[in-house]
Amino acid sequence: MTLLEKVLLKCSEGLIAILDREIPTGKYIPLDLSVLNRDLGTLDIGNPSVCQEYIDKVLNNDSSSVAYGGYLERRNLYSKSPGFGVKGEEERNIHLGIDFWAKAGTKVIAPLGGVVHSFKNNEVSGDYGPTIILRHILNGIQFYTLYGHLSIESLQGLYKNKEINAGEAFATLGDTTINVNYAPHLHFQIIKELGGFKGDYPGVCAQKDLNMYQKNCPDPNLLLKITPPFIG
Repeated sequence: MTLLEKVLLKCSEGLIAILDREIPTGKYIPLDLSVLNRDLGTLDIGNPSVCQEYIDKVLNNDSSSVAYGGYLERRNLYSKSPGFGVKGEEERNIHLGIDFWAKAGTKVIAPLGGVVHSFKNNEVSGDYGPTIILRHILNGIQFYTLYGHLSIESLQGLYKNKEINAGEAFATLGDTTINVNYAPHLHFQIIKELGGFKGDYPGVCAQKDLNMYQKNCPDPNLLLKITPPFIG
């Protein structure tokens, strides 16, 4: 386990909410959007309407409000989006964050205190749409958290180094027209080194690059503790 992973794991003893606190944590349910999920075999999961119907089915079957998951999940979700596959190159289909699928307009809560590093509306279809990156320092370790697929209103009033407090509702989820062709959700990712990116960072990688990205983007569950954390 890296030093950053140890810091994240020790940051809290229990679950950290990242969406509206009025949604009970008991209303969260895991969601499998991987290529191994046989229920998706006949579905065009890259179609946001089809994806939403499937998510609604999972939520309704369990009387839940938020579906979550996806770290290092290999997905077919991106097969129709530009930028995820270039002819002659390996497809980018391994997800590097955790997604929280919920209604558009749902509040996004900062899990840690930090400052705004950068923000941007990544408007290309299949990208993040409105995105915010926060910078954090814990125990002398600097790292970043990325929040993608937000509402356009979430970018209003932001500026570099604006302070965001732990537990603060600082953004909301965008709808399909704003988050560039996805069912409404939050993409949450932890990043050790941004490498010059501003308001953006790859959230999906190819198998050949997985080792590098996995080291730079640790499991967000170490911090959030939605399910029993990885210890190694």
